[in-house]
This record gives sequence, structure tokens and C-alpha cells, in this order.
Amino acid sequence: MSTAQTRDGVLDVPVIDIAPFLRPGAPFERDAVAAAVDHAARTVGFMQIVGHGIPSQVLAAFTAATDAFFALDAATKSGYRCPPGVNRGYSPPKSESLANSLGLTSAADLFEAMNVGYTAAGLSPDDYPENVWPTEVAGFEAAVGDWFTAAGGVARTMTRIFGRALGVGEDFFAGFTGHSIDVLRMINYRLPAADAVLEPEQVGMGAHTDYGIVTVLWADQVPGLEILDGHGVWHPVQPADGALLVNLGDAMARWTNDAWISTMHRVAAPRVGGGLVPRRSAAFFHDGDADAVISCLPGRGAPLYEPVTVGEHLREKLAGSRSGRLASGAQREAARLGAR
Repeated sequence: MSTAQTRDGVLDVPVIDIAPFLRPGAPFERDAVAAAVDHAARTVGFMQIVGHGIPSQVLAAFTAATDAFFALDAATKSGYRCPPGVNRGYSPPKSESLANSLGLTSAADLFEAMNVGYTAAGLSPDDYPENVWPTEVAGFEAAVGDWFTAAGGVARTMTRIFGRALGVGEDFFAGFTGHSIDVLRMINYRLPAADAVLEPEQVGMGAHTDYGIVTVLWADQVPGLEILDGHGVWHPVQPADGALLVNLGDAMARWTNDAWISTMHRVAAPRVGGGLVPRRSAAFFHDGDADAVISCLPGRGAPLYEPVTVGEHLREKLAGSRSGRLASGAQREAARLGAR
């Protein structure tokens, strides 16, 4: 699997303005955006997206709602917990280990999370389970739903850019995302006291690659997010003002035969001045249709991966992170950590 590249030891996560792609006409401007995304996808797998057009009031209402939910007492939040195989609802601190999705053992991760996702009549509840909405926070469903729609719009714009960049057409990935398994994960790094001593190797969120097509991430400008380069060095990344962090998932690495990077990343226990501090983020995962087959695009050499459906791939990964069962079939990804 390809890895993030550095130049003179520095990791560059480029800022890309996608507003020209959203404007009608001017194909040369669309080509320029696609070329910038292609370069980022081949060299680091992460990019900072501006010009996305999401109104600031949508973000403000969303973060207020999530803050109010995470401020509820532990017993109330746990009432919205779902079984490990259901990718909805609340996950309390230390209930997941993301490194298990790579087939690796690790200490339990510090974060807590609340998940909602796409669902529709007629779709399998195994892949598209119903959401659980907390009733204790007024307006929670509406505010979260607005952000889900807005982040989903950015994700779909990115897949159009991907299609143009790869020369397969802007509508290519629409054929794999008509009923995409889209999940919004609201994350709170609910840490112990600022001077607490953590378990060995314990982090906010363990090392992992994302599983699907593309992730659209909003995050506080607080240290924590780190990207692994090809030399086994972790590099900190913080979002620029007004930017959303976008990264590729395993599906894109498989489609491009590792020409594009599904980047290994983690969230270290967030610290400022040596003390543990709060940190929030929200990751929108655009993963593709459960029955869509991910296989190497033509003309990209001998396939490095066996074809797999999106649903099969996600179930294997989620079983690893949530059920304590080390995932199989992630040897290429895990080898990057083993080489450190």
C-alpha cells in the first residue's frame, strides 16, 4: 500500500479551493482543481478543502447540538448505545480500538462517539440500520441532519472531482453510490484529568485507515490528528481556518491499485503545554453502496487486491474495531506500522 510522502522531512497537506469546480463552465478551472486533488491523492492522501460553501450557521448549530449531547451524563448517553455490529448510536470511552481494524492489538481508545447514517425503506437493516436520536437535546436531529446533508454534498462533489482526475468521467462513482453507506461520526475526546497518566501506547484514536471512498472531516484546531509517512514518522495536522480535511479511504486505494493513498492516521491524546485538553471532530464517511464491488480500474496493472463488496469490507473492519476481533485481510495496511 502506498504511503504519505514527505519533502525534506515535511509533510505537505495542500489547501485546495473547490469553488471553481462548483461553478458552471470554465473546464480549464475544473481541470486545475482535479489536477490538484490528483496530486494530493498520490502524495499524501489528505487535503484541506476550502470553497465548499457550507454556511457557518450550519456548523454552529451542529457543534452546539453535539456539545450538548456529549455534556449529558454517562448513563443517559449509554441509553443510546447499540450492539457492536450496528454502526449507529453511542460508543462510550474505551469501548473501541481502531488499530484492531488492521489486525493489530492496542489499548482501548479514549474517544466517545455518536453515529448516525443513511437509511431508507427497502434497504437491508444489516447495512443500513435505523438511527437512534437523543431526545434530551432540543433540535439535535435537525441540526445533525443539516450537517449530514452539507457534508454529504461535499463528499459527492469530491467523487465527481475524483472521476475527472482519474479520467473515468465525473459521473463514474455515482454508479457505486446511489444508496451509499454514509455515516456521520461525532467524536469527543473525553479525557481524564489534564495531568492523568495514560496506559502505554494509549491514544485518542488508534492508528487506522478509513474504509470507504472519501471522508469529510471537521475538527477543532487542537493538536491530535497525525499522519504516518513512508518512514514510519507521525506528522501532526490541524485544519486551516474554514477548511474541511478530506482524506481517501481503502476503496479508493483499491480502485486505483494503490496509486492513490488511503492514509494511515491516528489521533494522539490531545495535549497543549503538556496537559491533556478537550478535542472535538466530526467525520462524514462516504463509503459506497453495500452491494457495490470494489475492484481495480482497467489499465492500472496487476490488481493488488481481490475484488470485494463495500458491505463485506465494512463488516470486516467494523468487527475488528468494535468487537475486539482482530480483522483479517489488512496485511498491506498493517505492514506500514510493523515497519516502524
